[in-house]
Amino acid sequence: MKALTVISLILLAGAGFNASALETYDVPRAMLYKNHNDDFTVRVREPGQPWQDLYEYNVQVDLDNPQNASMVNFTMDKPVELAVTKNNGQVNSLDIRPLSKQVRSEIKGNTAYFTMSKPQYLSIEFNGDRLHNLHIFADKTYSQPKTAQQNLMVFEAGLHEPEGKDYFEIPSNTLVYLHGGAVLQGKILINQAKNVQIIGPGIINHPERGFEITYSQNITIDGPIVRNPDHYTVFCGQSSQINISSLKSFSAKPWTDGIDMMSCSDVEIDNVFLRTSDDAIAIYGHRWDYYGDSKNIKVTNSTLWVDIAHPINIGLHGNPNSAETVENIHFKNIDVLGHDEDDRNYQGVMAISNSDDILVQNIRFEDFRIEDVQEGMLFNFRTLFNDKYSHKPGRGIRDVTVRNIEFSGDTIGLNPSVIEGYSAQQNVRNILIENVTLGGKKLTKKDIQIGNFVENVTVK
Repeated sequence: MKALTVISLILLAGAGFNASALETYDVPRAMLYKNHNDDFTVRVREPGQPWQDLYEYNVQVDLDNPQNASMVNFTMDKPVELAVTKNNGQVNSLDIRPLSKQVRSEIKGNTAYFTMSKPQYLSIEFNGDRLHNLHIFADKTYSQPKTAQQNLMVFEAGLHEPEGKDYFEIPSNTLVYLHGGAVLQGKILINQAKNVQIIGPGIINHPERGFEITYSQNITIDGPIVRNPDHYTVFCGQSSQINISSLKSFSAKPWTDGIDMMSCSDVEIDNVFLRTSDDAIAIYGHRWDYYGDSKNIKVTNSTLWVDIAHPINIGLHGNPNSAETVENIHFKNIDVLGHDEDDRNYQGVMAISNSDDILVQNIRFEDFRIEDVQEGMLFNFRTLFNDKYSHKPGRGIRDVTVRNIEFSGDTIGLNPSVIEGYSAQQNVRNILIENVTLGGKKLTKKDIQIGNFVENVTVK
């Protein structure tokens, strides 16, 4: 086992990274056997070239009844071919999700063959099994950044442990490069820092949290995998100018949210794959030691898969002693692979749980493809007092757009969507619902449970 193996602080202008069309990674020797899942054998190649074996990591999913699934990772900048062999039992069917990726396969015996034309994140599901499936994370290649204004910290291939603590703290004006074969045994802490970039497809392995970003500005995360943290994948408090892209994560423990933002502003999240056992993305005001509004947050081109709770939850926590606002939030081009929650209070692929004297306004959900809801609802917009978490009800919800939403799964587990205010002053108003379909059927106003203190709901 290595402690901070080959970590160098040098000027970026003197560093270089080798990138190739297809790059695969060896697992660190200390992890070789105890972290492997042998449900599948996975190979990849450039067309016409020899096959390369991939290491199949074991990952845990689903807090209700934790199960062992599989994950492989590599980088590519040209089309590649894959061969996935199911090692146990017969193959009767195969789903490759998200379905919107339209990946076609050919099955020969127990092996599925298919081509990936570009980097993307896929779930390979034989015989409808979504708990023991294979996750394929094919990333873009990462090469030397162009800027020469920062220090560089390199985590080479191998296993890395922080010395005497459970985190790697990153100072201001630092670029961290995570080689695809690097495995970090600890969270990445960015506290009271500015101008930090963390790039590369390395793995953050079983940390307390994947990333902790607090009281910081101008932070970029691009490429890592967070494997089964004890709590959040990204914990972000009172920070601004945050860019998160190509982040992948699994969780199967309590309070293992994906990306949580408390009193954060100017955040862009793009092309993430989050399979979580609590809210995938949550946007709050004040919580714990973090204070202030949350605003100007955009989430695009991403895949959310929630075995427990909400894919999206907005506005539950705030400062009951000083009114805050959550505003200007935009979700666009989102694939939802699962939502399962038996408690009605925590249902909703798109949830606005307005509490703690927060005003929630100017929220847009556009271009969603929702494939499966085992138990839950499409949207849940309420000003409320949550007995478990609230100190006060919220101030209200204003100006929400739900547009171009397609639910293609079985409607048996789908409860009616809800819109409800708390009082005449703490109401919900100006909700536009346009082009929403459930199993090919257009959603109408009578399909929604509209409670008291609601004004101006338009369904087109």
